[in-house]
Parts: sequence; C-alpha cells; structure tokens
Amino acid sequence: MAKFAKNVDPKAVAEKQAANVMKQMQGKHLSSVGTVRNYEERLTIVAQHTNAHFQCGLRDLTVDKAHQYLTDRATEVGQKTLDMERQAIQSIMQNVTGKLSQSEKLNVIKSDQQQILSSRAYTTEQTKLVSDAQTERNALATDIAHAAGLRAHELHTLQRLDERPPDPRPALEDKFSGREGRRYTVEGKGGLVREVLIPKDLAERLEDRRLEQPLQITDRGVNYTSHYDINGGNRWSSSFTTASNRALNWSTGAHGLRHSYAQERMDELKKSMPYEKALEVVSQEMGHFRPDITEVYLR
Repeated sequence: MAKFAKNVDPKAVAEKQAANVMKQMQGKHLSSVGTVRNYEERLTIVAQHTNAHFQCGLRDLTVDKAHQYLTDRATEVGQKTLDMERQAIQSIMQNVTGKLSQSEKLNVIKSDQQQILSSRAYTTEQTKLVSDAQTERNALATDIAHAAGLRAHELHTLQRLDERPPDPRPALEDKFSGREGRRYTVEGKGGLVREVLIPKDLAERLEDRRLEQPLQITDRGVNYTSHYDINGGNRWSSSFTTASNRALNWSTGAHGLRHSYAQERMDELKKSMPYEKALEVVSQEMGHFRPDITEVYLR
C-alpha cells in the first residue's frame, strides 16, 4: 500500500506516478507520441483518484479497483474519455504491473453522463401510467426497476439471494431500512454483484415468471444469463420510452427511474437520519462507490 507524504501537492504526486509508468511503456509498448501524451494525461487523473479514494498508487491499482474507478467516472465523463482511461489503465496492467495478461482486458463500462444530464425522475403516478401502457413482461420490469433502482441491463441478471450472494462490501445497518420485501442480487457495472430489495408483491409476480432453465441473452453485444421471463436492457428501455410517449406525451428514458428511486429513498431516510448518512445508505443501495455520485441523481 502506497504512503503519501503530508503537505505534498496531490496533483504533482499523480503526475509523477503517471510519468513513471509511461516511461516504461514509451517506445517499447507505445510508439505513438500522441497516444503517450493522451495516456499520461488520463493516468494523471486516474492516479489522483486512486491516491485519494483507494489510498494506493497507480502501480497498486487492482482490476477490481479499476472497475470501481471506471464505474464512478461513467457518471462524470462521456464515452470517448471513459474508453481512453480504460485503455490507459489496461495498458499499464498488461505491460507494467502484470495485473492483466496480454490477452486479458478490462470490462467496457458504458457512460451514464448523457442519461444523467438528460433524465429526470418520474413520479409514482407517472410510472404507473407508463407501466399500464406496456405488455406484462415489460410492465413488471418497469415496476421492479422503479422499486429497486435498477439499471436496464441489471434486470437480465436478477437472482435470488440464496442462489448468488453479493460481493463483500461494507454496508450500513440502515440499508433498506423502512422498506420490506425479498432480497435478490444483480450484477451491476464493473461486474459488482449487489443486494437489492424487491417488494413482496412484485417478487411474487417475478417468481411466477421464473424460467425452468436459465436463458442466454445477448444485449448490446454483452451476454447475460436470465432466470426470469421479463425484459431488460435495450428491449425494455425502448418499450419504456414508447409507452412513456404514449401515456404522458413525453419521455426522459428508463434511466429516469433510477432518479426516482434515489429521490424517493432520500425523502424517506431524511426523516430518520442526517442527510449525509441517508446519502451513504442510498449510495450503497444503488451500487455507487461514492455518495457524491448519488447526489447527481438528486438534481
């Protein structure tokens, strides 16, 4: 674990870390001057984050922490920048630190920035109108996504808690406080498996649509194993947009339901705890790695 001296400029430390790893790759692994310059610029930003939030240097970055970083950045930058940072991290892991073999790659993370900037929350009444305008498979997906704060692709990955445990992560006892239901897990961005809570009535409807054999689904070029006969991903997102336009004469997209969940939970939790603690609880429920990421959904 890296140690950082006090009273040292964090940006200067990050710049030095980025420059050092680039020296090992320039010429031997990277011949383009432009690529070297772009990678060093991106890795400086990565190093600042890892130093501050992971308390480790750029060389100590693990695959799991790289995915955590990229998941956080997906709310802050566009796809081009996110891909550049992923490629830069991947390059040092393959050629400098050995955390990845030459044939291994980091997961491609999709940017949420445009969805977040353009989306806004749906009210419960508006969500019901949209759900009523959908087929049963899509309507159930809408109701579950709203109730549990799920991303579109996470609907493909729903499993019961007794079948797949969540990845170990620190969690407050107040997680899901004030709500009742059944526990499931989903696989979020970066491959993180987290626990989610689905109200009992929706869980019963979901179990009624349980498949006898899991179904392999390819959505936006990614393979999923689905255990339930409900839609998710692009097919569900498209259905939601169409139904919203039909029922409300406007649509801010299915991602707006994530905003709805964040805002509704914050309103609930602030009645019994300070704002900062409520924000941390909601952050954990939504699968964010930092509470300040969740604040973007509260605008």
